[in-house]
Amino acid sequence: MRLKTFLLLVFISQYLTAQIPSDFFFAKEYSKELTLYKAKAFVINEIIKDQTSIVKFEVDPLAAASSGELTTLVYKCDEKKLEGMVLGFYGVYWNNYGVVYQGYAFKNLPRNEAQSLMDKISSVIEDNKDYLKDNPDNNNIYFTFDDLTVLVYYIADTKIRLFWRDFDADWNITAFTRTSKRFEKKLR
Repeated sequence: MRLKTFLLLVFISQYLTAQIPSDFFFAKEYSKELTLYKAKAFVINEIIKDQTSIVKFEVDPLAAASSGELTTLVYKCDEKKLEGMVLGFYGVYWNNYGVVYQGYAFKNLPRNEAQSLMDKISSVIEDNKDYLKDNPDNNNIYFTFDDLTVLVYYIADTKIRLFWRDFDADWNITAFTRTSKRFEKKLR
């Protein structure tokens, strides 16, 4: 009985004093709802930037990648003639003390830039689908767009990775297609 109690206490003390948060491995990835909540402040402070009047604007989440590393949103402010897409990037980081935390940042793409990025990704995939499928283990394509690097490869389906700052986000083809269609529909 004493051995069981001892082992239980050792286990509990290790659990309570660990440097990595106990819920880290079971943490739910960032959701569209959480991104929408945080992106509203980004749109107000970084895009609209008007603190003198009442401003009406819309922010709508388009799609979240299944990896949880990227969520796309569309914004529109008729009064200021602003519209475009916000890319919400998420990642897991470790500080010098071994503490794990989740970081995030937003990238603004005004409408024309967002449309150009979506069109370029679509055309690169279409123009190079045979090359990508020919040798999926080795064939890759990448290009830069502003300060984004886009990697396209093929493993059972077309895969897209976006590199921006310290973020590395998977953007599967389903989420990309959904984002593209919803973006066009929202900003007609």
